[in-house]
Amino acid sequence: MTAGNDTHFEEFAPGNGGDILDKVARLEQSLRLRPVKSVEGLCVKLLGAASPRVEVQEHGGERHDVLMLGSNSYLSLTTHPKVVEACKAACDRYGYGMGAVSLYAGTTDLHRQLEQLIAEFYQAEDCIVFPCGYSANIGVISALCGRGDVVINDICNHASIFDGSRLSGADQKVYIHGHMRHLEKQLKAIPETQRGRLIITDGVFSMDGDLAPLDVIIELARAYGARVMIDEAHAAGVVGPTGRGTAEYFGCAGQVDITVGTLSKAPGAIGGYCVGKASLISYLRYYARTYFFSTSIPAPIIAGLIEVFKLMIADQAGRDRLWHNIRYLRDGLQHVGFDTGNSQSAIIPVMIGDERKLADIHNELRHRGVFTNIVTYPAVRRKACRLRLSVMNSLTEADMDEALRVLSEVGREHGIIP
Repeated sequence: MTAGNDTHFEEFAPGNGGDILDKVARLEQSLRLRPVKSVEGLCVKLLGAASPRVEVQEHGGERHDVLMLGSNSYLSLTTHPKVVEACKAACDRYGYGMGAVSLYAGTTDLHRQLEQLIAEFYQAEDCIVFPCGYSANIGVISALCGRGDVVINDICNHASIFDGSRLSGADQKVYIHGHMRHLEKQLKAIPETQRGRLIITDGVFSMDGDLAPLDVIIELARAYGARVMIDEAHAAGVVGPTGRGTAEYFGCAGQVDITVGTLSKAPGAIGGYCVGKASLISYLRYYARTYFFSTSIPAPIIAGLIEVFKLMIADQAGRDRLWHNIRYLRDGLQHVGFDTGNSQSAIIPVMIGDERKLADIHNELRHRGVFTNIVTYPAVRRKACRLRLSVMNSLTEADMDEALRVLSEVGREHGIIP
């Protein structure tokens, strides 16, 4: 049994704490990581959209302001006035926690209203809300698949999808990222007797920001008797003509069997969901263990999310501004010579390819006023390590020009760009 990639369960036994701390210290030293002690400011604003400028506190105690390019709150809804006001009102009425699982005393009228709004957003029959996005994938996959079934994953799917696949007990296959010929080869190799077949893919891949070719995946699923499940964590509210995700983008709305997502990216809160046929959702309420055995999301969060989905259904959540910013920043990065991969979303990778340079660049950017995320092994191959920039609609062109200037300076100093 392992925890992580190379730390064995036995090392957590009493008396072995030093070994664990040594491993952490070696990792931080080898990557020259300087973790941030705290981040303040992203959600501490009195009015309007969240500011992209935040304060960070280093472990040494020094504080400085940075431009935030590491938040998943793409639409800056965490401090939208309507969202905040709804949270406050619900807290006064319901209190700050639920105190029960959803099937017992943990469901209010607000919870059902949110589920109905999410179903409306996707034009689906019904929806179930989970405590978090991770538990949504774990619960859905392990409830629907079992021994004798087969799950076929894109190799770049989120960790929660692979964990859910393993816990289900189903046979597992993977296909090369976005490679439809390899997916078809895997489908062809499934024995005729193995009829329970589920293809799972992210809509937007969290490390590369690219899109799954969903239209082709659906065609292959039909040809080989499989069902399709998509995780729309980074697509909902962002991708598609009205922000309804990857299926809308590819003209496949209504053709996906199972749609899962998280409420912690563009919606800006916490939670997960699954939408689909009413029979599927009814089944999951009893057989998805991460739903049945987890305390319900607090009503104030649910109330805020209701306002979020009202805004997204009306396409009034600032998606147009977000896409202006995505194009502006991505084009600027490419213009100065950075490799941004095949990004088609609010996630923009900046490929570095050298872990030591990556750590130094990440730290220098933060000290020069730009906060980014760092992505390296085991999330990606070591030679594919990168910065991951997340774009918010609250960024101004002046903010992005500043970020481009700093990124360009640091990139040239380390030989990443000419």
